[in-house]
Amino acid sequence: MSNLMLLGQIPVLNLQLIINGLMVGTIFALAAYGMALVWGVMDVINVAQGELVMIGGYLVWYLFKLGVSPLFGIPIAVVVMYFVGVALYRLVIFRIVDHDFFISILATFGLSILFQQLLNQVFGSDVRSVSYSLGSWFLFNGIVSISKIKLVAFVAALVLGGALIAFMRRSRLGQAIRATSQNARAARILGIDTDRVYAATFGINAAICAAAGGLVAMTWVIQPYLGLTYTIRSFMIVIVAGLGNLLGVVFAAMGLGAAENYAGFILGAEYQTAFVYVLLVLILVWRNLRLRRQRRYLA
Repeated sequence: MSNLMLLGQIPVLNLQLIINGLMVGTIFALAAYGMALVWGVMDVINVAQGELVMIGGYLVWYLFKLGVSPLFGIPIAVVVMYFVGVALYRLVIFRIVDHDFFISILATFGLSILFQQLLNQVFGSDVRSVSYSLGSWFLFNGIVSISKIKLVAFVAALVLGGALIAFMRRSRLGQAIRATSQNARAARILGIDTDRVYAATFGINAAICAAAGGLVAMTWVIQPYLGLTYTIRSFMIVIVAGLGNLLGVVFAAMGLGAAENYAGFILGAEYQTAFVYVLLVLILVWRNLRLRRQRRYLA
């Protein structure tokens, strides 16, 4: 409660929490958009989403250890993870397309456990980060600080989001993905190879996660068992924003980032992850109540 009183006594601290939340929220938005893309096009809930983020982060971290700047390491990780995503589709995911949610959740949960153990075996369980600091700007007599590396990550996430929008609207593959998401059967009748579209979709999702993971490694930390929190965040954002609503994903992610920062400041950093899980439960209860009301209205 003392920290809550501090926010009232020093209102400018609210600006610090909001700025940090907005900057980290754009990274959440990338991972969430990837989940929304797979969910909307393939009707698959990818529980291994956070692990793909961690794998991308570890690739950027490993390249950094080899002397490759993260600004070049992230594009390399994006390309590598695209082909990893396509390979995962060809090996596992294609078997669960057109099945119910429970099967997709079970299968991708198995992938999640597998990736966690592989990362732990290869890189160890220690927390890692890319030490690529650019300093900070200090405002209001040093009370508010803006990390330059977080600002770079914020801009990079926005640019990547804009590139994704342009790709989905203008490219032939993007149009095929949108057509398949609307009606896969009609898309097949019109000559679209939906299997190729599904493979590309999962590859794009993995590439997006790689970019998000690289930004996470630059601005925070990565660890083999941290992926689940990013899966939960992505799921929560998609539930709030809805499928196919990129702008809603961005705003929901930024709101979640700000809420997490407030929770961490008021309750303590040790309760920040717990806050995410509690918030997910509340959102699911809220969505369930809304669906019940809609059913009663239609009846």
